[in-house]
Amino acid sequence: MSQAGSHAGVITLRPSEDGRSLVEYSLIKMHLAAAGVALLISMTAGFLYSLQFIGYYPFPGNPYLAPGHIRLLHTNMAAYGWLVNGFTAMLYYVVPRLTGKRIWSAKVGKLIFYVWQLILVSAIGGFLMDRAQAIEWGETPTGFRPGTFELNWIPVDLLVVVGAVLVIFQFMVPLYQAREQKFYVTLWYFTAGLIWLALTYLMGNIIPEWVLPGAAGAAVTGLFIHDLVGLYVTPMGWGLMYFFVPLILRKPIWSHSLSVIGFWALAFFYPLGGVHHFLISPIPDYVEFGAITTTIAIEVVVTTVVVNFFMTLRGKMSALRTSMAIRWFYVGAVMYFITCLQCSFQVTWMFQKIIHFTDWVVGHAHMIMFGTFTFWIVGVIDWLWPRIVRRNWYSEGLRAWHFWLWTIGIAVMFIDLTISGLIVGFMQRELNPWVDMIEASIPFWWVRTFSGAMMIGGVLCLLYNMWMTTRSEERYVEESHFVPEEAN
Repeated sequence: MSQAGSHAGVITLRPSEDGRSLVEYSLIKMHLAAAGVALLISMTAGFLYSLQFIGYYPFPGNPYLAPGHIRLLHTNMAAYGWLVNGFTAMLYYVVPRLTGKRIWSAKVGKLIFYVWQLILVSAIGGFLMDRAQAIEWGETPTGFRPGTFELNWIPVDLLVVVGAVLVIFQFMVPLYQAREQKFYVTLWYFTAGLIWLALTYLMGNIIPEWVLPGAAGAAVTGLFIHDLVGLYVTPMGWGLMYFFVPLILRKPIWSHSLSVIGFWALAFFYPLGGVHHFLISPIPDYVEFGAITTTIAIEVVVTTVVVNFFMTLRGKMSALRTSMAIRWFYVGAVMYFITCLQCSFQVTWMFQKIIHFTDWVVGHAHMIMFGTFTFWIVGVIDWLWPRIVRRNWYSEGLRAWHFWLWTIGIAVMFIDLTISGLIVGFMQRELNPWVDMIEASIPFWWVRTFSGAMMIGGVLCLLYNMWMTTRSEERYVEESHFVPEEAN
């Protein structure tokens, strides 16, 4: 890419100062493999959990495999297994390429990998053994009995803190070493996301249980749920898009100014929006109103980002046909705009009275996690995997099957749950019997299960294709003028 300067919307891929490889490709492979396994576990757990709603749950009476435990596997493996492993893998590629500096330590990288997988295994065991915290999206076990310092499990939360600190040092070292350079906006998002992750996790997993009980603790939990998405997942996702889209399209990002506006607006508006999960509650009205206002403002921020991405695509529309990675990126961007637009009016008091406690919220969450951000990570995998294993994709057919099974599956699930939420929401408003609302939901739950099965099929296509690609004898040949370093 051009060396004209990263501050002007042009990516500067910096060479190593001593000629050695900048990128630890083995760490990328390890984290991507773990991410793929975590995604499969998460999707399988989600499928099993959905079966109870249609009366076919396969483990009735098993206390360890109760639906509540399986749900925790679904959500936490998606967040901490799939997304964190996936984003960490991308950091190992992008940060050295933009800074010209190697990561802090390859040995620390292996330690981070094994610590994080230990966290996942320990969390799974804790969920199955009833050791989870009673905090939504913060169920990872503290290792202590509630309100005491008596150990009852592996202190998973402590391990998360250790892992997060190591990750911060791993990538902040090259960022600090390159501090005199003009940072491309991707590095802005990555730096902020790493710091926000540590702060958000500590807030959400300590304050509600140990400091603030009741409504105040619930408000903090709402902040944690939303800030985990908005202050870690979102900056990581946007940062990856700002790096890979211009790289693949071979043109600068359309507007550097919009990318900067998006960064500062995200930092300003997002932190307080999470209270919108607890509207019409004992939380003071002025706090709820602030959450509503900032959440609506986020849609303006998202619009600037989406416009920037699509204007960058202008003149390169053929890439949607020729590049599978670009297809993943931009379908995910469309989904992102839809969910954020949806969020801007679903957080109002009037709308909350209808859709709260319905499948509408479930559909919204699945669209953003398994639509947008999953699409962006998969897009990076599609582009990067042949380059790091130095082999062509094993099957173009499997790539296409994965895309269409996942795209149709998540679209059907989102539409299905949105309609279900509206129907049940209006039934709630009319004070219909609870049994009637359940009966009205069952056909939609069947559709959800079917769409989830489609998505599992897509994951299997991806994982099998990745595995067979590593075994392929057909060497990868870079088709563009940009040739990455030879993989280790």
